[in-house]
Amino acid sequence: MSTSEEGTSGSAGPSGTSGGATRLKLLEGALRTVVEQGIAKTSARSIATTAGVNQALVFYHFGSVDELLAAACVHGAEQRVARYRDRLAAMGSLTELLTFARAMHAEERAAGQVAVLGQLLAAGQSAPALAKATAAGLSLWIEELEAVLTRLLTATPVAAFVDPAGLARATAASFVGIELYEGVDAEGAARALDALEQLAVLAQALEGLGPLSQRAVTHKLRRSAKG
Repeated sequence: MSTSEEGTSGSAGPSGTSGGATRLKLLEGALRTVVEQGIAKTSARSIATTAGVNQALVFYHFGSVDELLAAACVHGAEQRVARYRDRLAAMGSLTELLTFARAMHAEERAAGQVAVLGQLLAAGQSAPALAKATAAGLSLWIEELEAVLTRLLTATPVAAFVDPAGLARATAASFVGIELYEGVDAEGAARALDALEQLAVLAQALEGLGPLSQRAVTHKLRRSAKG
């Protein structure tokens, strides 16, 4: 039986446990190992110990440690996005979105997810499988953010001048940078987040404009764009 067949069918693997359950243990064990020990100490042995399974199962289910880490990266992103999906869908303003983003940043750091992301980004520079998986994980966040920005920007005068897809990627990149920056300069990262909140004040002002004022702002923006 191939690895993919065993993993999807849920039949018993070499350990006698369900294939799907073992894969899940390995995925979550890999993430915990990176959080607790760092990627430099993450090996088939350390992951298996954390997961509580036989080391041979790493290779049986995933082929290599890098492939397991790649799958764990996507799995972790899916879990984290699902955690916040309902809250993102309930956002009613850009100001609220930025306030939520700051709170989410603190939650993710406390959960060790920032450390995982930073180490996967660094490892991905020389490991194509990890680079691809990290990009896929970030794309899950970007898709959610793009949907929220598209909805919220529609009610503002800048809707016709902003590309939500590009803005979602720029925003995701900014937060990734801030999260990594915080590890070496916490005060500087806090100031960067403060600056984003100042932008939220401007966004709130635009959202509060009446129809005539919004048309005036839109007209001015169009003239500036043509100029």
